[in-house]
Amino acid sequence: MAVDYTVIVVYLAGMLAMGCWGMRRARSKSEFLVAGRRLGPAMYSGTMAAIVLGGASTIGGVGLGYQYGLSGAWMVFTIGLGLLALSVFFSARIARLKVYTVSEMLDLRYGGRAGVISGVVMWAYTLMLAVTSTIAYATIFDVLFDMNRTLAIVLGGSIVVAYSTLGGMWSITLTDMVQFVVKTIGVLLLLLPIAVVKAGGFGEMKAKLPTGYFDSLGIGGETIFTYVLIYTFGMLIGQDIWQRVFTARSDTTAKWGGTVAGTYCLAYALAGAVIGTAAKVLYPDLSSADDAFATIVKDELPMGVRGLVLAAALAAVMSTSSGALIACATVANNDIWARLRGVVRPGDGEAHDEVRGNRAFILLMGIAVIGTAIALNNVVEALTVAYNLLVGGLLVPILGGLLWRRGTAQGALASVVVGGVAVITLMATHGILANEPVYYGLLSSLAAYVAVSLLTKPTDAAVLAVWRERLAGRDPQDAERASEPVPAGQ
Repeated sequence: MAVDYTVIVVYLAGMLAMGCWGMRRARSKSEFLVAGRRLGPAMYSGTMAAIVLGGASTIGGVGLGYQYGLSGAWMVFTIGLGLLALSVFFSARIARLKVYTVSEMLDLRYGGRAGVISGVVMWAYTLMLAVTSTIAYATIFDVLFDMNRTLAIVLGGSIVVAYSTLGGMWSITLTDMVQFVVKTIGVLLLLLPIAVVKAGGFGEMKAKLPTGYFDSLGIGGETIFTYVLIYTFGMLIGQDIWQRVFTARSDTTAKWGGTVAGTYCLAYALAGAVIGTAAKVLYPDLSSADDAFATIVKDELPMGVRGLVLAAALAAVMSTSSGALIACATVANNDIWARLRGVVRPGDGEAHDEVRGNRAFILLMGIAVIGTAIALNNVVEALTVAYNLLVGGLLVPILGGLLWRRGTAQGALASVVVGGVAVITLMATHGILANEPVYYGLLSSLAAYVAVSLLTKPTDAAVLAVWRERLAGRDPQDAERASEPVPAGQ
């Protein structure tokens, strides 16, 4: 294992080095939180694919393939569909808004009254998303070093917190590009073909497994529908995803770069399901489907290659973890703490104070994430809580603001509160993994939004005018100056 250990150690050291390098570039709020909004198509596509394909997509995707066969690709497939929908239909408009958080978008659309509530819901989502990724370190380090679970979480989490705190989005972008390359080589180019060959090829896999393993809908229609609600719609509105959209150099980059990343996700989904199916042939009696990835890597891959593939798994976990962490810290600082103190957000020009403040919040949120990950154990439940809150509480007011002119601030707040309470109540009564919380939470949120919006005064015309200017990519202040009468003689 010495060669494998060397590969992993070099990889982890490289992540920290990227953090130090990114620190030199992150000298303003814009540079620290959204990489100066300067990413071109190649870097944007790689980092977007890296953040959405985390430990759940890699380890969990292989596990679903082990359990259900090719239809196990549906979870990751719906993530790719969500990213494609976001990129094609919404990303250009989102990028032109030039905001930092989803709650800022809600403020713009509804007149500054979306409030702390939407920030709290988004903060809870990003926190739990970061926690699920951090828990996954335990699985990987256990395979590598037979390490204690708590120590594994602290080690992996500390590395992510360190480079994220140092350089913010620049460090995360640089590390995500490395992680994207490592994942592509490790999972798609190495593990996938080796797993199929070791299982005897597709002909042997079909001969040894039930036909249901090769049924594209074998996982069940209701499960697929739930995945669409949670993951496809979740991709449209998550702060972690939007914050990457904000890094795009232009709205064209956001649209086409995201389309490439979404297509990559579809291929990654199928690869994970095939690897899991091959693992079922090789190890038909594993006690847990989630052990399939670690088992096939540990037992079937040659020295050195094994280290690279495990580095790919680490890359998947770290990319999602770091993206969720900076999103969590951004929301906590800009949407909750600043509002509670009654502070008007300073502009990008106040560089040092803004960078120091956001850096401190990443460190604080990182400590909270590591502590929560140690206390929790079930990744699926934590991820389900995160996406149920996000979709049930925020999907309707966000998409409603983008698509329905008649939506009002009161309708948006009612939607967030009613949907959030419904989700939490139904998770408590029906169980976290039940389908009812997201189904009825989303329906109650929609009903509250439409009813309250129609019963309240329409959004002020001046607010909508500013909103349209921002959606068009124009500075509202420039529009105001252009509308002022020109003094005589000029």
